[in-house]
Amino acid sequence: MGKKKKLARFAENETFPNMFQLSFEELDSAGFPLKGQWKDRFFKNQNPLVLELGCGKGEYSVGLARAFPGKNFIGLDIKGARMWKGCKISQEEKMPNVAFVRTRIELICHFFDKEEVDEIWITFPDPQPRQSREKKRLTSPVFLDRYRQLGSRNCLIHLKTDSDLLFGYTMQVIENQQLEIHQKINNLYNDPMDGPVKEIKTHYEKIWLEQGLTIKYLCFSLFSNHA
Repeated sequence: MGKKKKLARFAENETFPNMFQLSFEELDSAGFPLKGQWKDRFFKNQNPLVLELGCGKGEYSVGLARAFPGKNFIGLDIKGARMWKGCKISQEEKMPNVAFVRTRIELICHFFDKEEVDEIWITFPDPQPRQSREKKRLTSPVFLDRYRQLGSRNCLIHLKTDSDLLFGYTMQVIENQQLEIHQKINNLYNDPMDGPVKEIKTHYEKIWLEQGLTIKYLCFSLFSNHA
């Protein structure tokens, strides 16, 4: 993407009422004003709150919001030029149940309060293949602990990935933490299940499918029943 086009998207992002982007200095000094109040002050309902982490162009945030008008969706990513597309579509379609936050996922606890989030989608994250970067994986114990600071007791995690490494690693984390698996599919597009998990495809997912890669899907509980 050219620099001029990227700058134009950054500028338009500033005009979207459902796009939030604060500097770390602003978060550190004043905090995020909607933390703990997303349902009351922004969405103005008590519907379940669902996050898409590393949302890219917001395909899942927008697609799920269309499929489930009785839920609220928030996409988080650091790439503002990519998120522009999801914001643009949601504004053009006048979707009241979609918002976007431009931030690093490491800062997620600055934006959401205890038990505020009901569901989390992690779609094709960087698998961080180097062992030295294991803690950067979005399903690592470090990140799961962050999610527990804001997840409701019945919060679910959905993972879609083409990475055998990340899929296997996540399964090991689930086993170690004694978390309940609700669905495990090793080859999504050879499985009879239907619904948004299959119907919504991200930009990168389409590329991986064209290359013949196998897509895997996991749905598991954030909290252990033994805790």
